[in-house]
Amino acid sequence: MTRPFLMIAALGGALSLATAAQAGEDTTITVYKSPWCGCCEVWTDAMEAAGYKVVIEDMEDLAPIKKQAGIPDDMQACHTAVTGGAHKYIIEGHVPLEAVEKMMTERPDIRGIAVPGMPQGSLGMGHDPDAKYTVFALGRGADKKPHPYMKMGQ
Repeated sequence: MTRPFLMIAALGGALSLATAAQAGEDTTITVYKSPWCGCCEVWTDAMEAAGYKVVIEDMEDLAPIKKQAGIPDDMQACHTAVTGGAHKYIIEGHVPLEAVEKMMTERPDIRGIAVPGMPQGSLGMGHDPDAKYTVFALGRGADKKPHPYMKMGQ
């Protein structure tokens, strides 16, 4: 009677490890940023505090990363991040945690989300929950134009 229980427990443990590995893959965020950018550090610290595993890639020139990610000039900000496991998503700029969590939960058919520029009150820029700014969805396929994804401070 003990042996079947041990086999089931071992199998259950293996399944738990597989699920944890998949979840870990989905919660890893690779952040490409300037080594001198303090607001990017604040943003990455907030992502880590929220439970994401953050990998930082300091670079002096982010233009090639932004070009490879297909981020339009008017959507660019000071750092670019990638997350999502098998389905990669781009996170451009000071995107609030709520928008990241919404994207990761809903898994929309978009390339990612962006907060262009460096709006005051956004996460990393003084973080004021009442700050008003827009998080944009970066389109995919025929609809490549950015469009509003979330309105913050509304």
